[in-house]
Amino acid sequence: MPESLSTTDRRAGKRRLSPKVALFILVLPGIVHFVVFRYVPLFGNIIAFMDYNLFSGIFKSKFVGFKHFIRAFGYAEFFQILRNTLLISFYRLVLDFPAPIILALFLNEIPGVRFKRIIQTVLYLPHFLSWVIVGGIFIRLLSVDGIVNDVLAAIGLPRIGFITEPAFFRWVLVLIGTWKEVGWGMIIYLAAISGINPTLYEAAVMDGAGRIRQMWSITLPGILPAVVTLMLLRIGRILESNVEQVLILINPLVREVGEVVNTYIYRVGLLGAQFSYTAAIGIFKALVGLVLIVVANQVSKRLTGSGIY
Repeated sequence: MPESLSTTDRRAGKRRLSPKVALFILVLPGIVHFVVFRYVPLFGNIIAFMDYNLFSGIFKSKFVGFKHFIRAFGYAEFFQILRNTLLISFYRLVLDFPAPIILALFLNEIPGVRFKRIIQTVLYLPHFLSWVIVGGIFIRLLSVDGIVNDVLAAIGLPRIGFITEPAFFRWVLVLIGTWKEVGWGMIIYLAAISGINPTLYEAAVMDGAGRIRQMWSITLPGILPAVVTLMLLRIGRILESNVEQVLILINPLVREVGEVVNTYIYRVGLLGAQFSYTAAIGIFKALVGLVLIVVANQVSKRLTGSGIY
């Protein structure tokens, strides 16, 4: 009997997958997703060098070289659109990026676990709302006859068209985006904080360090790799913008300051069916992002000793 059991165990052991094979099967759906939806579509960028015709297809469309790139850089409003995109991305880098870090640091200092979970849930709940809902809410709140302006009028201040005045639109766009996504970004930093060795805090307490000193000397250095990684990824996507948010909030009165590259691509490329022209702009965006992330990664390695590769 024992011999038969041992034989069965050996056979079962042979049928078990090795750890490497199991890990490969685990990541296989992700690999397939990136190959099919990320890498294969890259070959479609060739239409940027063609007068692409939807009915003729890629192979029968006329090759025109850099015609569409020259057209983009010769378009008078293109640099205004590029400037809008860079300014909005810079505002987001200044306001949106540090907000979840600050929230995570202070939320980590709250002693009550139940209260901390309630605050965390309330903060990241807006992430699950669609931009259609969020946009509708804030358009109503910030309109000239909305609640915010009613409060301003009640205290004797003039009403402000937050959504319709160019001076306010970019800041409103950024602040609404921060409100919606700050809680979701905070989760990443809370996860990084939870990975810090608790004995470091115990040793700091023994040395007489207060909560602020512990935050500055232990927590911030502990989450620095996560901060650097997300900062580099944000810099690499500096020409990207939330096209859904902008399309919902933008209007003709603020188009001059609110039109960004992605909304221009949507308006001209998809609605105007100028696929080759907007594909050329897309390649330009990708090249700018690649250069920025390579340069920022090298700077980060020299200053902090860490990077994304």
